[in-house]
Amino acid sequence: MDFNNTEIAFSGKSNKDLKRSYWLFKIIGWNWLIKIGPALLKIFMPLWFPIPIIKATIFKQFCGGESINDCESAIQQLSSNNIKTILDYSVEGKEEEHIFDDNVTEALAAIAKAKSNPNIPFSVFKPTGFGRFALLQKVNAKKNLTLEEQEEFDRVIQRIDRICKAGHDAVIPIFIDAEETWIQNTIDDIALNMMRKYNSQRAVIYNTAQMYRWDRLAYLKEILAIAENENFYVGLKLVRGAYIEKERERAEKLGYEDPMQKTKADTDKDFNLALKFCVENINRIAICCGSHNEDSAAYLVELMQQHQISSTDPRIYFAQLLGMSDHISMNLSDAGYNVAKYVPYGPVKDVTPYLIRRAQENTSVAGQRGRELSLILKEQERRKSL
Repeated sequence: MDFNNTEIAFSGKSNKDLKRSYWLFKIIGWNWLIKIGPALLKIFMPLWFPIPIIKATIFKQFCGGESINDCESAIQQLSSNNIKTILDYSVEGKEEEHIFDDNVTEALAAIAKAKSNPNIPFSVFKPTGFGRFALLQKVNAKKNLTLEEQEEFDRVIQRIDRICKAGHDAVIPIFIDAEETWIQNTIDDIALNMMRKYNSQRAVIYNTAQMYRWDRLAYLKEILAIAENENFYVGLKLVRGAYIEKERERAEKLGYEDPMQKTKADTDKDFNLALKFCVENINRIAICCGSHNEDSAAYLVELMQQHQISSTDPRIYFAQLLGMSDHISMNLSDAGYNVAKYVPYGPVKDVTPYLIRRAQENTSVAGQRGRELSLILKEQERRKSL
């Protein structure tokens, strides 16, 4: 795979789009601004002062719109390049029961939209969209719940089960996003039970494995053994991970073993070993390679060729975030592989915390921002020479 073909990578972008993207990635590189961003938003957001600015810049780059209907333009534009859409309702940090119920309604609407549109092959949810973080943390720590807490947790399971059943009935696979390690065991248990319930014929429910954790290869082997023993299929979304700094700080503060890999090279190694493991067990495992890493994308292509797996095999997808790594998405799509973009959406005010977190991730990933900028510059120079 050649991911340096910027003509293909940016074929859907105007010169104005490229210029806006260039300056956004430049700004994301200002660590001091990204670090104080949450504090500034806390001050100004109640006044609605930054909303128009955010909507015209970072929101436009990385989000599909404020509602499912607003995302139609992004869905159509992506589909014109044979790239699918994964609608991602990206409202974070809410903890009220009525909002959790509202999130169920939103998730069901996204599944209904996917069922009616072949350009939307998956749906996705974040478990903390359906239950309090502190409650999931208490369950994860295996602490006794009060009667009220048990009833609350039962409602969390009921919400998730309702979404998974809807995905099963509509034949729309569901991605369950990964979160912090101190609630992830609870999420893993929920995902496993949903796979047992809904993956008897095919992989409908996908759990997410964050390969910056040194224990995830063992987890993959464990869940495959369970699936083979109990005769169901496994769905896995492989990612590197999103909370490394927070994870290291908490482990050091509380004095437990750091759950993160020692080096990025270790993460890269385990990510590719996970790809190999999944492809070698493709008759039981369906995978989504959720990565912005060119080497991993090229390696999965190589594995598919080695095992004579068709580029259009629905059990293997590549996925990136909207507004990022178009050189990977577009070139894979051009070569005939299954590619999807995560398209976040939601009210600007509510989605902004998600956008800030994405910006923080970009500043902590070595080379990611620089790679985006260099490719944009390369394409701008190519267009000037025409």
